[in-house]
Amino acid sequence: MPYVLLALAIISEVCATSCLKLTEGFSRLWPSVGVAIGYVLSFALLGRALKHIPVSVAYAVWSGAGTAAVAGIGVVAFGESLGRTQWIGLALVIVGVVVLNLKGGH
Repeated sequence: MPYVLLALAIISEVCATSCLKLTEGFSRLWPSVGVAIGYVLSFALLGRALKHIPVSVAYAVWSGAGTAAVAGIGVVAFGESLGRTQWIGLALVIVGVVVLNLKGGH
C-alpha cells in the first residue's frame, strides 16, 4: 500500500506540474486551481507513504519519476524538444533512483 500511495503522489505531482504551463503565470483560474489541488494532494500522499518508506528512497522515486514524466509530457503535449544531453540527464536520474533502491549491506 505505501508504494500505491507513492505512485498516486507522483501522478498528482506530475498533473500539477503539467498544469503550471496552462496557468499562464497563474492568470487562468482553473489550471491554477488544478495546480494547487494537485500539489496539496501529492504532498499529502507522499507524507502518508513516508510512514513506511525511507525518505531517501521515497523522495528519490517521487522526484525522479516526476522529472522523467514531466519531461515526456513536455515533449508529447507541449511540443518541447530534448537534446541528447537532456536524454542522458534523464537516464542518469533514472539510474540514480534505481541505485538508491538497491538493497546493500553496510
